[in-house]
Amino acid sequence: MTNTTTATATGEYAQINGLDLYYESHGSGRPMILLHGGLGSGEMFAPVLPALTEHHRVITPDLQGHGRTADIDRPLDVRLMADDIAALIDHLGLDRPDIVGFSLGGGVALQTAVKHPDKVGRLAVFSAFLRDDAVYPEIRAQQGQVSGAAAEFMKDTPMYELYQRVAPRPEDFSRLLDKIGEAMAVEFDFTEDVRGLRVPTLIGAGDADMAPPSHYVEMFGLLGGGQRDGGWMGEGRPEGGHALAILPGRTHYNILDSPLFAATTLAFLAR
Repeated sequence: MTNTTTATATGEYAQINGLDLYYESHGSGRPMILLHGGLGSGEMFAPVLPALTEHHRVITPDLQGHGRTADIDRPLDVRLMADDIAALIDHLGLDRPDIVGFSLGGGVALQTAVKHPDKVGRLAVFSAFLRDDAVYPEIRAQQGQVSGAAAEFMKDTPMYELYQRVAPRPEDFSRLLDKIGEAMAVEFDFTEDVRGLRVPTLIGAGDADMAPPSHYVEMFGLLGGGQRDGGWMGEGRPEGGHALAILPGRTHYNILDSPLFAATTLAFLAR
């Protein structure tokens, strides 16, 4: 693997695992890698970035095929993208940065901690899932319709506007939809991955997310949470420093707009 860096006007590209991986760095302090959701980019975090950068150096990569990172000939697989993040950590010479991910980025963050635990400080996983069947049936039905054929119908959406504005090859939008549809059709179960996490982990979601709150309680339970009273001094909390946050009044589509996202993340990372 060859890792080199070239500067651009707004960020940098690192040549990693066959990708020209785009990333930006904001603020200063303890490093945090912040991973966006599907059909997005690091720009998704604009509403909360000012709060996060008050305490951290925040690094926002654009994942494979998203934003300013062009696609390559491999599936959109969170485990492969986790290797990209591990390589970026090495490339930047970071010492166990915290990793925070949302949705697709939450899955990548989780797998980075699973596959490369010695490279991760603390982990915050928002609005990601243990299993492919965790989401509500109507959402599963919608996911089954995602393909390049939907590109024309998405031209008035913020996702399309962002992609057309920043992607190295804007004509690849339909290809991205095809690959996302293929990825969502793959069955998965990360139960044992979560159970075996070796880094302090925050499980987070909106109270009206794509999966019911009980799903995130189940994830927390795999980490030893929700089994007993925490005690006056926290002596009954899960070993390893794990935590759960269900953000009130939030959905999968507006959780990143909430000041609670930044406040909850910062409080957990500061513990």
